[in-house]
Amino acid sequence: MSEVRIGIIGGSGLYEMEGLRQVRKVLPSTPFGVPSDGIVVGELEDVPVAFLARHGEGHRLTPAEVPARANVYALKSLGVERVISVSAVGSLREEVRPLDVVVPDQLIDRTKGRPDTFFGQGVVAHVSFADPVCPQLAEVLYQKARESKLPVHRGGTYVVIEGVAFSTRAESQLYRSWGASVIGMTALPEAKLAREAELCYAILALVTDYDVWHQGYGQVTADMVLANLGRNVVTAEDVLKQVVRELPSQRSCGCGTALDTAMVTAAQRVPTEARQRLGPLLSRYLAAKGERH
Repeated sequence: MSEVRIGIIGGSGLYEMEGLRQVRKVLPSTPFGVPSDGIVVGELEDVPVAFLARHGEGHRLTPAEVPARANVYALKSLGVERVISVSAVGSLREEVRPLDVVVPDQLIDRTKGRPDTFFGQGVVAHVSFADPVCPQLAEVLYQKARESKLPVHRGGTYVVIEGVAFSTRAESQLYRSWGASVIGMTALPEAKLAREAELCYAILALVTDYDVWHQGYGQVTADMVLANLGRNVVTAEDVLKQVVRELPSQRSCGCGTALDTAMVTAAQRVPTEARQRLGPLLSRYLAAKGERH
C-alpha cells in the first residue's frame, strides 16, 4: 500500500468507514497517550486512507475526554497530510436545516481546559489561526457535496461548546446574535492541533437539529441527534469517497509550512527531549533549518 496521506476522523454515528479494503488496524504510541481507538488503515476508492473514530468504538468518550493530541499526533506519525473531520452539529440559522451539510470556515472556542497545544516544555510556537480550516480541502468537500446534489452550505462559523449538556436557550440565542451558523462540541482543539502539526484540516458538518433557539422545535435530545445521524452517515460516506478520489496529490495551501512563521524558540535551542517528543511535528522544520533531529 502507498503512503497514507489522507486521514478521516469520524464523529458521532460514524464509527467505521464503509468501503475500506485491505484493512489493518494500528495503535501508534504517542507522548500524549493512546488515540481514541485503533486507527484503521486501508484503501478507499483505491486511495490509501487512515480512519479514526473520534469517540472510540461504541462511542465511549465524551467530547472533553477525546485525546485530541494523541489522535492528531498518531495520524501525523502515519504520514497523514490532510485530515477530514466529520462532525455532528446543530443549526443556528433558519436556512441551515436538519440533514443539511455545512463546510464551515470559522470557529469560535467555548471549550474549557482542553489541552490544545503540542508545545511547551522547552519549545514555543504560535501558529497563525486566523483561518482555521484549509481552503483547498474545504473547497473540495463543498464541490463534491454539491455534485452529490446535497443541500450544502459553504462557509459559516462553528461554535464549539464544552458540553456534555446541550445549550440553554439563552446560550443558543447568544450564539445566533454572534452570526454563527452551527454549534457542536468537537472541532476544537482538534483544528488547532492539526495546524500545529502542519496538517490540512476541514470539516464536513452534518446538521442534526435546530439546537434550542427555534420555537417550532422542541428540546434537543441525544435520541433526536442519533436518529438524524443515521441518515447523515450515508451522505457523509458518499461524499468522502468522492473527495479522496479528487484531491490533488500536491498541497498548494500554506498548511504544510505553518511552523515556518510560528516557531519562537530558535532551532538550535530546541532541547533534545523536545526533538524526540515532537519528532514527527518538528522534523520538516528542523531539517529546513539545517538542524539534525
